[in-house]
Amino acid sequence: MIDSNTSEETVVGNYFISNYPQYSFWKPEFVKNVHDVLNSSAPSNPLPLGLYFHIPFCRKRCHFCYFRVYTNKKASEINAYIDSGIKEIEKYGDTPYLKGRKPKFVYFGGGTPSYLSVSQLTDLTDRMKAVFPWDEAEEVAFECEPGTLTEKKLDAIRKLGVTRLSLGVENLNDHILEINGRAHRSMEIKRAYKYARNIGFPQINIDLIAGMIDETEENWKDCVRQSIDLSPECVTIYQMEIPYNTTIYKEMKESGKLTAPVADWPTKRRWVSEAFDMFVEAGYTVTSAYTVVKDPQKVKFVYRDALWGGADMLGTGVASFGHIGGVHVQNEHDIGTYLTRVTDNEYPIYRAYPTNEDETLIREFILQLKLGKVNLSYFKKKFNADILKRFQSTLNDLQQQKFLTFDDNFIEMSRDGLLQVDWILHDFFLNEHQNARYA
Repeated sequence: MIDSNTSEETVVGNYFISNYPQYSFWKPEFVKNVHDVLNSSAPSNPLPLGLYFHIPFCRKRCHFCYFRVYTNKKASEINAYIDSGIKEIEKYGDTPYLKGRKPKFVYFGGGTPSYLSVSQLTDLTDRMKAVFPWDEAEEVAFECEPGTLTEKKLDAIRKLGVTRLSLGVENLNDHILEINGRAHRSMEIKRAYKYARNIGFPQINIDLIAGMIDETEENWKDCVRQSIDLSPECVTIYQMEIPYNTTIYKEMKESGKLTAPVADWPTKRRWVSEAFDMFVEAGYTVTSAYTVVKDPQKVKFVYRDALWGGADMLGTGVASFGHIGGVHVQNEHDIGTYLTRVTDNEYPIYRAYPTNEDETLIREFILQLKLGKVNLSYFKKKFNADILKRFQSTLNDLQQQKFLTFDDNFIEMSRDGLLQVDWILHDFFLNEHQNARYA
């Protein structure tokens, strides 16, 4: 259960849960399980398929970033990376398990996908479509850093078929952006947003982070107000965390500090809750622990919902994550090793984890709890599982703490529970996965 004595200060470590079991359990010795899946025939009723491509290039590394990114790469190096990525995709496209399947969703993540030039993006996507056609895709999502966007580039991105444009805004105050290592400034955000809106992307999402270095009450509320004025279809709000592989952590380690120079957890939760209230007052709806949307009937996040429902996702590019036939997969996390293995006509897979049915159930259950409401019939139908019996003690304790309520049909998170859902999810882990390092 949640320990009320847990430090309320922000210390180093991962907080946000995106998968289960934790990445620390994924091992090189399980890579053979991925090969077994790829060499097997696709099921007669295959799972939805997603295609993810990781673009690891950025203008600048943010102080809080823990992803595998590279700065100051030459055009020739980027082109070589694209060539390798396509070679990897082609190799997967020729496997019995994936051949002939069309993705339900496509996602470009980073790093900074918008770091690429128009010609590089066109070359990359044309070649991807030749292997996995997008004509039946319900969503093509694309992450952007506002300072890399011009009207010409945004127009090209839209013509590639992108339906969901996600802007890594984080904050709208120039001082906050600068001290946290962001490459862009507020005027670039507003200019890029104006271009994107005029071009006519079906969905524009903006990302915000509560509790960054030097964040204040006044600034946070102003940031939310400005975001409301922009009127995006979706806003994603994260609470600042400090994973190990970050500049902030390295500085903490060198100075011997245990507490990160960011807002504490109660403050961050309060700020997100206040932001939710402000967005709701402006006509938005809270749809997960992190998101508000203008119109829940129209605004969907296909990538997230499909993945949290057990879809196959082919993760390609350096350090990318995937999920194929019940096996978690991560590629080589060093770009040099990745390029070498692709050149040698190998799958550039670093580690994997084959999930059993119990782990699969827990994974989907905890991820769907992040949506705020879980339909119990889903798990009865898919797993023949009675969730209330399976987690009776834990659910009773969490209900007593007013983190959630439940009846025979649904489990519903309270606002307080939703704001700290990533702590709560640990209560549903199997014993062997308790108290383990996440990454």
